Amino acid sequence: MALTIINAEQTAELLPMDACIDVMEQAMIATSTGTMLIPPRLIFTLIDGSGFFASMPGSSVEMSAFGSKVVSFLPENPARGRSAISGFVTLFDHESGALRAIIDGCVITAVRTAAASGMAARHLARADARTCGILGTGGQAHVHIEAMCAVRPVEEVIIWGRDIAKAEALAARHAHREGVNIRATGDAAEAGGCDLVCTTTVATEPILMGDWLNPGAHVSLVGAHSISARESDTQTIVKSKVYVDSLESTRNESGDIMIPISEDAIDETHIIGEIGQLLTGEIDGRDNDEQITLYNSLGVTSQDLFAAHYVLQQAKARGIGVTVDF
Repeated sequence: MALTIINAEQTAELLPMDACIDVMEQAMIATSTGTMLIPPRLIFTLIDGSGFFASMPGSSVEMSAFGSKVVSFLPENPARGRSAISGFVTLFDHESGALRAIIDGCVITAVRTAAASGMAARHLARADARTCGILGTGGQAHVHIEAMCAVRPVEEVIIWGRDIAKAEALAARHAHREGVNIRATGDAAEAGGCDLVCTTTVATEPILMGDWLNPGAHVSLVGAHSISARESDTQTIVKSKVYVDSLESTRNESGDIMIPISEDAIDETHIIGEIGQLLTGEIDGRDNDEQITLYNSLGVTSQDLFAAHYVLQQAKARGIGVTVDF
């Protein structure tokens, strides 16, 4: 069987944000309905403590494929002019077991993460949400601007970061967007008071306060991925109608939710359910325009594999990528 290799530039071309948002709906339905097998992911610290290695496998009869995302994370790399994350996604044929594709994992991760937030906002945010606050100035901040503008009639984006120069640089990067005023702020509360609020930082302590949130806001928590780290304070969670990508992952990895539970501020019933359950109609979404909704994104393998499968289909249809006998 032929093996297709697709690099980062090609992956970005084949996975536009609007298409990836649609693919994320399929991925999250598969996650919540059990048509995707997602074993525990393997993550370990490198021997010298300089970074991490992770393998995240999954299997889907629906796609007739199985595979894994394999990535490294070296947090000191950006200071040396290198990417913090490097890796790829593999896809194997379900029937034969043959390796079908190797696809850049950095682009897949970046786009699908923001697309999942966009997908949740599409179903939870007020239809007339017009302001978007971005807390953070890195790669996820960039793609979250794109995702939020793809699903709501955003007229203003307000970017906050600890380094105002980086916030201003990100605003300048998106200055080409017609009809959208994009600017930096030194006041995190201003970004936190928008209709759409996205936290995309590496913070381990809260940088978003519940007191800042206005009635009708929709929050996307994206940056924290451990049981001891969080981007939002307890009040943010208490006053929000909370949705997650995976209940199992939430129990094991979400400090944003599990810390308020440990404080007895809420219990697990405060979580309405998984976003995939909302898509199938198993649970309800927003009740009114005054309610605050919140989506806690940890990321699941189904998102990577569904996105990779879509990229492979597009690559074959358009003759993009390098194909070799394997």
